[in-house]
Amino acid sequence: MNFLNQAISKAFQTIFEAQVAEEQINLEQTKKEFKGHLTFVVFPFVRYTKKSPEETARLIGEYLKIQLEEVADFNVIKGFLNIVLSDAYWLGIFQNPISMSNFGQLPANGEKVMVEYSSPNTNKPLHLGHIRNNLLGYSVAEILKAAGYEVIKANLVNDRGIHICKSMLAWQRYGKGETPESTGLKGDHLVGKYYVIFDQHYKKEIEALKTEGKTEEEAKKQAPLILEAQAMLQKWEAGDEAVITLWKKMNGWVYAGFQKTYTSLGVDFDQYYYESNTYLLGKDIVEEGLSKGVFFKKEDGSVWIDLTADGLDEKLVRRADGTSVYITQDLGTAQLKYDDFKMQQSIYVVGNEQDYHFKVLFLILDKLGKSWAKGLYHLSYGMVDLPSGKMKSREGTVVDADDLIEEMKQTAKAKTEELGKVDHFEESEKENLYRMIGLGALKYFLLKVEPRKRLLFDPKESIDFQGNTGPFIQYTHARIKSILSKAEKDLGKIVIKKSESLTETELELIQLLSKYPDLIKLAADDHNPAAIANFAYDLAKVYNKFYQTESILKVEEEDLKVFRLKLSHHTALTLNKAMSLLGIEMPERM
Repeated sequence: MNFLNQAISKAFQTIFEAQVAEEQINLEQTKKEFKGHLTFVVFPFVRYTKKSPEETARLIGEYLKIQLEEVADFNVIKGFLNIVLSDAYWLGIFQNPISMSNFGQLPANGEKVMVEYSSPNTNKPLHLGHIRNNLLGYSVAEILKAAGYEVIKANLVNDRGIHICKSMLAWQRYGKGETPESTGLKGDHLVGKYYVIFDQHYKKEIEALKTEGKTEEEAKKQAPLILEAQAMLQKWEAGDEAVITLWKKMNGWVYAGFQKTYTSLGVDFDQYYYESNTYLLGKDIVEEGLSKGVFFKKEDGSVWIDLTADGLDEKLVRRADGTSVYITQDLGTAQLKYDDFKMQQSIYVVGNEQDYHFKVLFLILDKLGKSWAKGLYHLSYGMVDLPSGKMKSREGTVVDADDLIEEMKQTAKAKTEELGKVDHFEESEKENLYRMIGLGALKYFLLKVEPRKRLLFDPKESIDFQGNTGPFIQYTHARIKSILSKAEKDLGKIVIKKSESLTETELELIQLLSKYPDLIKLAADDHNPAAIANFAYDLAKVYNKFYQTESILKVEEEDLKVFRLKLSHHTALTLNKAMSLLGIEMPERM
């Protein structure tokens, strides 16, 4: 880009005696329907040339073709100069000594970023919605690492509140001392079971009160179970020893269960925050806001902020009785996270139903004069639906994460065995392969879609060895590994000597591979794993076209064979790196 900008600037000076600075020149990728690699739009510069756009473009094109060996040809479409780069240029790009150990790893940029994701409640196991959250958060963190950031993966656990007390109370009442050990259930599943049981008994009490003449609203508020759960929460906040002991025991079960799911899913965290430790933190910030005149008190003593001038509403930040509301805690936690790590960016991976909440949170912190508030970002994502419909936690109809992971493995097993290509595999190798394919299918399906879009997840559709799926890309990788294995060459030590012209698919592969480092930066800036997923699919597609049209192992010229093997090797490594940013493992054979 730089030397072409220099050459175009010189062309203006030589042909038209016009001074056009390099910084004024902007080259774009040529649109797919036209021949060429880079396009220079000449319309803004005809005032310097005093010629038509077509004539201006033609003269600059001729100059570049004569002066630069990297320019093989050009064509002019109206005022667009499409530049065709030479095969020698693309071979030079490919033959540059790129260390594959750091290809696609951008240099450290000195910036620190926190990605907060997962954020589960300790009253139920993780479900399909949590899976999208975890995969998005993990992938964005990995992409940011590749883009040169220092990354902290954080998990804010919602381990307090009325919903937690509902599970605790139901277990106390109906559990008969059940434990994960006595039932064989994962701890999060056991606690989630009692959250559902609470809701079942609560509904019965509501119906009974309604038959006594209470309205629906009155019945919901006066049902004995909810009153008892509220009393338990008050005892928890007062530090009641028996309640705290039960809370610690049941949360311990849940954390052990969560960890198993996180391990199965392949996600991890560097830092945990717990709402039981952070829910009071915002109170000092409320006092700070009052002293700065950012907040105001109403007659009843409650504290508010008026955001109507910003197109939002008035927002309560502390109740009249002095207790915190949800945003109070979030203000304090945001300050705590910054105090702990002093990061330039803090990304919250939370569903789009919280869009308004985060607008308000970030605006309040900005108005409080927090310099770091400019670096706060809400990575908002859409819901995940299933062919059977929505999920409802309280009714026990959620799609459980553990069940779904297991179902994906079993579907992968059935589809793979149907093709009959693993008969010679060891049993342990088969099981590992089914896990890789099943999880690869799940992760790819959820990440190939732009985060903001709502999506319909169909497990069977996701495990397909053709089309835009994880297994198709995994299969392409395994195919390349098989070719390289048969070649039995140490490609790391071979100098490529190919000098003749490139075929269409060789050229297409090199061009696509050359875009990967720039794509990392783009995906990091946009917090968008879908860009990486779709790049991997395009690369797998182009490689398969190359495999179908070009001979690799059977080609007679040794130099050409080595070149195509090296190209295959580079493709496999790039696929592996791209898919690892999505948390997807790549099998060596399938």
